[in-house]
Amino acid sequence: MPTPSNLATLTDLVEHAQAVIDRATQELRTRGGPDREQSLAYDLAHAASAIATARANLDYAAHGENEVNLVSAFLGLALSDLHQRILGREDRWGVNPDWFAPFRDFVSEQREPNRLAALAQSPGDSHLGEDFSMVRDYFRRFADEQIRPHAEHVHRTNADIPETVITGLRDLGGFGLSIPTAYGGDASGGASEYLAMVVATEELSRASLGIGGSLITRPEILTRALLAGGTEAQKQHWLPRVANASVLAAIAVTEPDFGSDVASLTTAATKTEGGWLINGTKTWCTFAARADVLVVLARTDPDRSKAHRGLSLFLVEKERGESHGFVLSQEAGGRMEGRPIDTLGYRGMHSYEVSFANWFVPDENLIGGDAGLGRGFYYQMAGFENGRIQTAARAVGVMQAAYEAALEYARDRRVFGSPIIDYELTQVKLGTMAAIIQCSRQFALSVARLMGDGGGSMEASMAKAYVCRAAEWVTREALQIHGGMGYAEEYPVSRYFVDARVLSIFEGADETLCLKVVARRLLEAG
Repeated sequence: MPTPSNLATLTDLVEHAQAVIDRATQELRTRGGPDREQSLAYDLAHAASAIATARANLDYAAHGENEVNLVSAFLGLALSDLHQRILGREDRWGVNPDWFAPFRDFVSEQREPNRLAALAQSPGDSHLGEDFSMVRDYFRRFADEQIRPHAEHVHRTNADIPETVITGLRDLGGFGLSIPTAYGGDASGGASEYLAMVVATEELSRASLGIGGSLITRPEILTRALLAGGTEAQKQHWLPRVANASVLAAIAVTEPDFGSDVASLTTAATKTEGGWLINGTKTWCTFAARADVLVVLARTDPDRSKAHRGLSLFLVEKERGESHGFVLSQEAGGRMEGRPIDTLGYRGMHSYEVSFANWFVPDENLIGGDAGLGRGFYYQMAGFENGRIQTAARAVGVMQAAYEAALEYARDRRVFGSPIIDYELTQVKLGTMAAIIQCSRQFALSVARLMGDGGGSMEASMAKAYVCRAAEWVTREALQIHGGMGYAEEYPVSRYFVDARVLSIFEGADETLCLKVVARRLLEAG
């Protein structure tokens, strides 16, 4: 078991690091905030997210010697990254040249190659407890048996998600994890529903990001939006259908000219008899062809100066379309067209640019009814907060798959007469992966508990910011361990690599998330 001195050292170092973050936050405020000091705000947001990850792992470190070693290694990495971000910019961060002195010995110790190499095959227990270990095993079995066999084919041919995966996940209860039991789901409230969602998402993503973990993200976002603002009639009508997968959803928020700048959206919903006419174009609408309903954020107030306060959220019903593109029409003349967007990874879900021309939506499909006018941004953000922690869990799943693949390959592959697992550099890479993955997992679980208590909004954004960037490094190094075979499509590690790249883009692009959400909330809290 770890000694009290080990845990006290970790706690003290985290507090010292937090003091550096706090000083930089004050400096950012003095310098005019994120809009004027974007580089400082961006680096600060990422550094704060890494330190928050370390803080969330202090309880995990108390479980045993291996756990404290993983957390110590992670903190050493986080502090090294902090040093790199500050180096040469001390004035901007508001620190003295000798600010790193309290951390130097610890970081030197943790960067010792032998310490990292010792973790290569010791990724640590997740300590989920009996109930959530059962959830993990339940979804892992399904993912291994029903998702993994299709993952490579779907990726290489850009094929559709097999209907057997959708029906199997439905039978497993995967679409109702956050839907209250009163509406046909499995959620009983509190932290348990968030924890179950995070655990399930990781396991599904471990098998495939495109046809596994991401399949339940859109229902989660719709569910949270309805729970945040839907009328009782809307909840009664839609949530049971989402839970039993008779209705599959896609999210239509981003627009070609505005990206993550949601407040500037121009897609308009104009009042007409009995409903609304939607005109405009959305992009990166994932799963739009297969979906039965699109969650569309549209401007209902023509006064652009109202920005996000003039947006409302609609449930736009549609027929299922062909994955290679679709054109749908209404008897009254409405038209919807979906143009597929080819992507280098994240295949199976398919993303689209969707244009609307006088597409009619009945009044009852305005989320919140009359009370929902101008509230769409807030309902959507309630969904996105859940989507962000789920995206962090997706990143953990992809990292875990990459680590397992790299470890197996390193044990089997012989170079210069020895398995490459015997080489120090390979062990250091794997040990670093193990520390990053386990600490990322524990941070996601910690945020899930906070969200179950009604908080965790800022932490969910921090988790997405840190974990998704970490996934890019982990999958890259896993591919590198495979050498030339990693670049070939004979091994799934190449899929993990290209899939990981999208994680820092969707559910809020990394730069926008750091500047507009994390940095601003640091200022509010400081």
